[in-house]
Amino acid sequence: MLGVFADFERSIIQERIYAGLARARAEGKRLGRPRVEGAGVELARAALAAGASLRKAAQISGASVAVVRRLRAEGAPG
Repeated sequence: MLGVFADFERSIIQERIYAGLARARAEGKRLGRPRVEGAGVELARAALAAGASLRKAAQISGASVAVVRRLRAEGAPG
């Protein structure tokens, strides 16, 4: 019986979360992590062009390895 109540409560929580996300999108709010832009992107591209590894380029630019990997996939040399 407790399992039924737990499932019900979980479904109510999910509905509230989805409603809140939909409301935020309707208000034009940006969801998720902010993208790395500006100087960080240029530092990462320069490091990749100079032959730095993904980790080293990420360390130099202050971005994550995933961001540097995305920049490389978008056409940055390296």
